[in-house]
Amino acid sequence: MLHGSEQHLFDLQFALPAVCADRLANGAADIGIVPVIEIPRLELAVAYGTGIACRGPVRSILLISKVPIAQIRTLATDTSSRTSVQLARIILERKYGVRPTLIPMPPALPAMLGAADAALVIGDPALHIDPASLPFEVLDLGAEWFELTGLPFVFAAWAGRPDTMNDEVAAQLGESCRFGLSRIDDIVRAESPRRGLPENLVHDYLTRSIVFQLSPPEYDAMRLFLEYAGYKDSLRIAGTISVL
Repeated sequence: MLHGSEQHLFDLQFALPAVCADRLANGAADIGIVPVIEIPRLELAVAYGTGIACRGPVRSILLISKVPIAQIRTLATDTSSRTSVQLARIILERKYGVRPTLIPMPPALPAMLGAADAALVIGDPALHIDPASLPFEVLDLGAEWFELTGLPFVFAAWAGRPDTMNDEVAAQLGESCRFGLSRIDDIVRAESPRRGLPENLVHDYLTRSIVFQLSPPEYDAMRLFLEYAGYKDSLRIAGTISVL
């Protein structure tokens, strides 16, 4: 959307997915990358074919515990996360039989573990952590969801009000996604130093850990996740399987 043929189609702003959801809710934006858990609450339509997903270990959604997982009673959660918080709650309850009290906090691991039995760290802060070096139990929630369900997991998707999100917009978002995927090496070179992360880690993350082109299994996973979270028959999709 910054460099391809779609660069003049949208008035583009940058924000975390949770903030995108808030801007859609208050009318400050028409379309955004929105946490999946917010899509039914805001009654949004989803653009078929693009989003932020994984098909196994994701590396950037880590649950780190100083006690055995089945003994977690309190969980410090990254305040920038919404879908991942619900994912952690679902996995802990359905797989490990625990329902911890959630404590929203900024993503600083020492402080989080000082205040709770375990911490949920997502995004760049998680990528700055080497899980193998920690003296704690670590769960990759992408891997945990896949083990629980056999399905991918979708963290966020392009969504907008039903009168705004249509087949044409979905197709434009798909074209922009393809443009970016064809230039991953350029993105890695630009973003790695800005985020203070090694190029090989960023490249592996963008090409192996994260999936940007979504297909029917991802939408099956979204429906199951929303059902586990208490929503049913709540996914409206714009575009068709020919978008990507």
